[in-house]
Amino acid sequence: MFVAFVVVTLICIAANAVESVGNFMGAAWVKQNSRAVGVPDSWLPFLGVVKGAAALGLAAGFAWRPLGIAAAAGLVVFFVLASALHVRERVFHNFYGPLAFLGLSVAALWLMIAA
Repeated sequence: MFVAFVVVTLICIAANAVESVGNFMGAAWVKQNSRAVGVPDSWLPFLGVVKGAAALGLAAGFAWRPLGIAAAAGLVVFFVLASALHVRERVFHNFYGPLAFLGLSVAALWLMIAA
């Protein structure tokens, strides 16, 4: 179980770090996805901070588990809301993105609690 915890958490950290950098850089794929659901470009730096902070919190969770649990729980909430936004706006062509991140965040949270 510990190996799964480490692997899933590292993947979750990497995925959210890449997303964070993409938000800060204003990458075309980030803008395209956010515009599709009505999120203005002006929100991208804030969303980058949120995802980057979550990635750092997950990493810190290796040393202090409560912080990792809080970061993972925050990501679960974030991606539940992102998924709901996709449903509300009826944007399903890229719906796999928030669902994949949600699944990864739930797995990281569950393993962080269980390991």
